[in-house]
Amino acid sequence: MRVAIANRLRGRSIDGLALLEKGLIALLALQLVRLAWVVVTPIGSFGPWEGRQAQLLPPAARQALFASFDPFFRSGAPQTAGKGVVTSLALTLYGIRLNEGSGLGSAIIAAPDGVQNSFAVGDEILPGVVLKSVSFDHVTIDRGGAEEQIFLDQSAPVPTAAPEGGEAPASPPASPPPSSPPATAGPTADSLKRDIAFAPRMQNGRVTGLVVSAKGPGFASAGFRPGDIISQINGQPVGDLQSVQNQIAPGARLSLTVERGATVASVNLIVQGQ
Repeated sequence: MRVAIANRLRGRSIDGLALLEKGLIALLALQLVRLAWVVVTPIGSFGPWEGRQAQLLPPAARQALFASFDPFFRSGAPQTAGKGVVTSLALTLYGIRLNEGSGLGSAIIAAPDGVQNSFAVGDEILPGVVLKSVSFDHVTIDRGGAEEQIFLDQSAPVPTAAPEGGEAPASPPASPPPSSPPATAGPTADSLKRDIAFAPRMQNGRVTGLVVSAKGPGFASAGFRPGDIISQINGQPVGDLQSVQNQIAPGARLSLTVERGATVASVNLIVQGQ
């Protein structure tokens, strides 16, 4: 009796395996038929595949499009960025230093009084006016929450090259901007170092200025007075005596912020060679 039951169960197991095998064979045959259908008739449900064709504008439309802007900015009008406008403040931009890696930088800007200072991004130029960003030809300022631009003055003509074997034609001298600060041209680097004594002013263990005193005639000709204290050079706080000595070189333009008693004065110098 037990042998008969075992044989019956074994027979059912064999029938189940055979049925599974037939199902797998049928599924494989169906996939082969579908593959053959795709190879023979490569047409989708929406018809044969076609690539998208380029849509070209007619010649008149292309001419109107390219006439609407100048990719080389030769029109002469400053191109404002975004919704910004050119500022109405009496600020003059003289130079830009742009760090393309970090997006930061600094700019040399003259205030309404004509004194040039170097401002980094985030510095306050005037009360309520902050340098927000710099670009290759202009800077953006934040004026009470509104963005405004200051552009470099590129109106000066380019000098004419001299022809080979001849002299360059005389060109009219470019007039300086009206807000450019006057500079005293006269003292040489040697006379400044020889006729002026510098003594550091210490506050909380650090140098906050240089007290100048007369050692020769170059002191007065440079525009200093007894008791003057130099607190900034070209808009940067005075660090140490050595850094000041390194900046006194032939051809250097120095914009000095001087504490003169209870007032602050500006001394601008163009250091001569000899």
